[in-house]
Amino acid sequence: MAVSATGTSRRRSFLYRHRDLLGQIHAQAAAPTALPGGRGPAVSRASLQADLAAADARTARLTTQVRRLEARLSEVLGDQVWRESGIGGPDDIEQLKARIITLEQQAIDLELKIQDRDDDLAAARAANRELMAQLNRAHE
Repeated sequence: MAVSATGTSRRRSFLYRHRDLLGQIHAQAAAPTALPGGRGPAVSRASLQADLAAADARTARLTTQVRRLEARLSEVLGDQVWRESGIGGPDDIEQLKARIITLEQQAIDLELKIQDRDDDLAAARAANRELMAQLNRAHE
């Protein structure tokens, strides 16, 4: 028969007035109880609390693992949907990076050619002005 402080008396004050009964109740609750028929291990309050603490710790670990797995699954499914929808970029990123470098170098080369032509044009304009100035002075 299970004994507890609340089951023994409806009024707690009775137990607190009879400390010896309260002590016996706590001692019996802490003592391991054998299963009916003498089978299996004895169970105590402390062993049940230890089992509960271990189960709580395992639950916390499993919850953390489930969250990590859900985040990874979400990432993988998101990448898959992105690629399949056509929104995502091609798979060969390295080839694209090499193409970008080549195009950037071509752009730099073209800018240098434009600068050279601008310099040539500026020189031609300066020569044209000088020649026009000489012609204007010759007609005066």
